Amino acid sequence: MREIAVQIGNSRLDGQREVNTVDIAFLIGRIIAGGYFIMGGFNHFKNLGMMTGYAKSKGTPAPAVAVTGTGVLLLLGGFSLLLGYQPIVGIVLLIVFLLGVSFNIHNFWSVKDPQMKMAEMVNFLKNMGLIGLLLMLAGILRPWPLSLGNR
Repeated sequence: MREIAVQIGNSRLDGQREVNTVDIAFLIGRIIAGGYFIMGGFNHFKNLGMMTGYAKSKGTPAPAVAVTGTGVLLLLGGFSLLLGYQPIVGIVLLIVFLLGVSFNIHNFWSVKDPQMKMAEMVNFLKNMGLIGLLLMLAGILRPWPLSLGNR
């Protein structure tokens, strides 16, 4: 016997949703955003020595542990966004990372050199924008379409 699903708007009475262009755009955005954070996490490990030296120069306690830990936050948060699995947990991890690095590493207000001050300000403001976008993502109804959380 063939099952017939009645469609009302984007919902069907059998509990499934039809995939639409908004779902596809959201998935592409998740791939880009998740990939951005995942690449940042991989770079923490690939460039551990260099990033540890920079963190140390900024007065970060236990800089190697801090760089490794923030790399883990980026990887877990990035994969959470990419896969749509436990997205609130991933968003919290990424916000924790962004707040910590923004105020401790990209503290442009304490930099004297004008070029370094500008570079730190750009990174600080970028991170604040990313925090805003993550907070907006937290408002998206879950489970997200086309995600592991939607199984």
